[in-house]
Amino acid sequence: MTPHHADAGALRLGVNIDHVATVRNARGAGYPDPVRAALVAAAAGADGITAHLREDRRHITDDDIARLSAELSIPLNLEMAATDEMLAIALRHRPHAACIVPEKREELTTEGGLDAAGQYDRLAPLVAALRDAAIRVSLFIEPDARQIDAAIRLGAPVVELHTGRYAELDGEAQTAELRRLADAAALAAKNGVEVHAGHGLTYANVAPIAAIPQVRELNIGHFLVGEALFVGLGEAVRQMRDAMDSARG
Repeated sequence: MTPHHADAGALRLGVNIDHVATVRNARGAGYPDPVRAALVAAAAGADGITAHLREDRRHITDDDIARLSAELSIPLNLEMAATDEMLAIALRHRPHAACIVPEKREELTTEGGLDAAGQYDRLAPLVAALRDAAIRVSLFIEPDARQIDAAIRLGAPVVELHTGRYAELDGEAQTAELRRLADAAALAAKNGVEVHAGHGLTYANVAPIAAIPQVRELNIGHFLVGEALFVGLGEAVRQMRDAMDSARG
């Protein structure tokens, strides 16, 4: 389970395969297979695979998680809502990591970060149960000092900063959001919390995020699956890896 880029300062790439399953489920066919996509991404240089098992099973299914758990040689990061059902599934499959995300049934994709501060009492037993099972807990949060403080108090070893707002902005507004992300990354790292980031990242906007020195991992999916239609998934992953490494310098 050793990531490809395991040295201390390296930036890891987690590839999210949810939307391979979206294409499969559009026709109810057995293809394209998200597990095959995960293996292709791993061969192309992904350091981990991320999959979000949603309450409504709109893309990734329980069977996908079972097969990923059995077949992957790189770490699996299970994205999950803070529910008893998802906790039970995580404890059954014991992925390397579990990233707790907010989830609304009507949303197209995850909209914003988890309110770790507001949901502290709900999250505390869940985080503890995952940690007791040796599953590395990550909280998907906004780049906000209050949320980072809550993550520290909850004992989460990792936070994943939501980059969706950064990805949607441009000009001065984007620069200001990038500053928020950099400040949040520095605050988390200073307090011993590992920093990941993701959502809405593309070849065009990844470099400034990859250049934040405290960020240790980026999770990227929708863009890579879209790009794979034109160049293949392996090549899309290799190009993203190159863009990240160039930005890291």
